[in-house]
Amino acid sequence: MPMISVNGVALHVHQQGKNLEPAIVFIHPPLLNSENFNYQMASLSDEFRTIALDLRGHGYSGSSEQRFSYALLAEDIKQLLDKLDIGKAYLCGYSTGATVAIEAMLAYPERYYGGILVSGMAEVDDWVNKSRIRLATLLANQATRGLLTWAITYGNSDMNITYNNLLKGASHTDTRSMREYYRTSLIHKCIQRASRLELPQLLVYGEKDKLFRSYGQQLHQTLPDSHLFFIKNSPHQLPTKAPRKLNALIRHWIHLRQADWRDQRTLNREEASKEMGDELWQRVQREQEEQYL
Repeated sequence: MPMISVNGVALHVHQQGKNLEPAIVFIHPPLLNSENFNYQMASLSDEFRTIALDLRGHGYSGSSEQRFSYALLAEDIKQLLDKLDIGKAYLCGYSTGATVAIEAMLAYPERYYGGILVSGMAEVDDWVNKSRIRLATLLANQATRGLLTWAITYGNSDMNITYNNLLKGASHTDTRSMREYYRTSLIHKCIQRASRLELPQLLVYGEKDKLFRSYGQQLHQTLPDSHLFFIKNSPHQLPTKAPRKLNALIRHWIHLRQADWRDQRTLNREEASKEMGDELWQRVQREQEEQYL
């Protein structure tokens, strides 16, 4: 089992495409682990160095007595990059993992090329999601964690093998750590600070994910440099339920970013953003022949 010791804890880290650049680091939400990104690891590792870690206390990673916080997770990820000798990387956070990605980029902007925020938010401000997170926090105990684990892993599964992989990883998650991750997501605030994040961001949401569409619009309006896409006929769980479309967006967006989109043209940020967004749409359309909103 690939374990790497960073910041006082042993992290389980899965890597593919080790000799490729740039690197993409994937960040999962509470209870789940790196199994959440199996489709991304398999598809994108032909061109990129893909790294999926189990956050501290989750999956096969060790837990610690340190107070759980997004700042602590940001430090874990930064030190992991140090251990892997990676100067800069892209961060891809899913759901609550997107909030962790934002915090990491705010803390160490010099270590990242940009972010890929999938079905994410900067902070929870609607009563429905707050109620769901409060319920998950209550269920995150030894007596009822089995029910919570079933609900989350089943909800993120597209087939039996995905369910079994997610369930196996989640069953190893430390109860206290998952509870603290949920609890932290309720109180963490960073939308105002996100306006200072100059790094480019790709925002991807499912068309059917009604509760998170407003979070996508909020981030798009707040972040200085972002592109927002909604994948048609897709739910919240994009990494496992719309992987082909999501992976295409990630691949082509990074291609355009690495090509230094502005080049030597005298475009302002708004013009460059629109031109790049149009080109990204066209590339994905040609590859996928699917409709994007």
